[in-house]
Amino acid sequence: MRLILDIFGQTLRTLWAHKLRSLLTMFGIAWGVGSLLLLVGLGEGFRSGNRKQFDSLGENVMFIWSGRAPVMQGSFTALRQYYLTYRDYQDVLQECPSVGAAAPAISRGDIRSVSDFFQASGQVVGVPAIFNQIRNLPISEGRWINEMDDSQKRAVIVIGDEVNRTLFPGKPAIGSTVLLNGIRFQVIGVLQKVGHGDNMNLNLRSFVPFHTMQQYFRPFNVGSAPDVISFINYQPKSRAVHEAAKQEVHKIIARNHGFDPNNPDSFDEWDTVKTVDQVGKIFDAMNLFLGSVGLVTLALGAIGIINIMLVAVADRTREIGLRKAVGATNGSIMFQFFVEGAFLTLLSGGIGIAAAAGLMAPFSGVELGPGFDAPRLVPATAALAVLSLAIAGIAAGLYPARRAAMLAPVEALRKE
Repeated sequence: MRLILDIFGQTLRTLWAHKLRSLLTMFGIAWGVGSLLLLVGLGEGFRSGNRKQFDSLGENVMFIWSGRAPVMQGSFTALRQYYLTYRDYQDVLQECPSVGAAAPAISRGDIRSVSDFFQASGQVVGVPAIFNQIRNLPISEGRWINEMDDSQKRAVIVIGDEVNRTLFPGKPAIGSTVLLNGIRFQVIGVLQKVGHGDNMNLNLRSFVPFHTMQQYFRPFNVGSAPDVISFINYQPKSRAVHEAAKQEVHKIIARNHGFDPNNPDSFDEWDTVKTVDQVGKIFDAMNLFLGSVGLVTLALGAIGIINIMLVAVADRTREIGLRKAVGATNGSIMFQFFVEGAFLTLLSGGIGIAAAAGLMAPFSGVELGPGFDAPRLVPATAALAVLSLAIAGIAAGLYPARRAAMLAPVEALRKE
């Protein structure tokens, strides 16, 4: 035990005797580890921010709007407009086994909302009660639309956070009334703020029962069909069957409107499941690239330590010869230099990890911008850094130590 303590003491004295050289060597490893953690942490911040943006829409939400289909089979120039209808929604709900939930919506952006205090603009959307089970619409005050509101065509409204701030500044909204193009609606709920940053589009929306919207504010410029809707939101029964659900919906829409379901250009839609997967692959590739850059920097730092330790062996050739002449074994010499290299590597790596964690800690939980959360320390990357440090420490200590141990005492003593 005393021998080990003596070796550690000698290591510290040697490193202190060459402070500048030791400091510059440690900087390379610390920079490599710190940059690895920071770069991957930044990538995770982007990933987390984008995930939150998609979560603000809802889980596994899929959209389909009215579109344009060829007038004749195989035609790519002559297109006709078709409009989604309430019948399309009912058929999707009844005939698509992979669809777990669906909701029709009528959206208008030309309806003026007026309270006793101010007026506001923004989208008014007519939706059934199930809509908030598909989309993320958390209630701050009051309640959401229920089945009775919809079936009885009640003139009730749930307003977004920004609409509430505009129409009822500092005043209670629940129980108050809002005029929508002159028609009086009672406020039954206020939504929590959703989205991030300055994106207020989601918070400028108000929601009324679907059949109430259909009675008072039908879509305009959509032909003569009485049951036209703006879009359908639906969810697959599980993430794994989202492609099957999409194909089933395509077949229903194409059958009802008389065109080929195999023509993807005939559908105006957004599959958020596919988008999330694609974004995830992009961030995986980015993390791999950033991690590789950090590992290369770490490897260069390890090479620097090996080089410095080889220089140390050359500088201390006479010391090695003296120690071997008075009985030091190859093992003790090798252990001495191995400890110096490994200690230098692990100490500088620990400084790098601490520095990266210290830089990221003040930003914890802070949103740096739309779709960009604060960088965070990723445990898997930290574990990879520790493993890399262990390998680098062994490489940085073992090879120079072996060179030192193999020196013949007579040859070592003869060198100045």
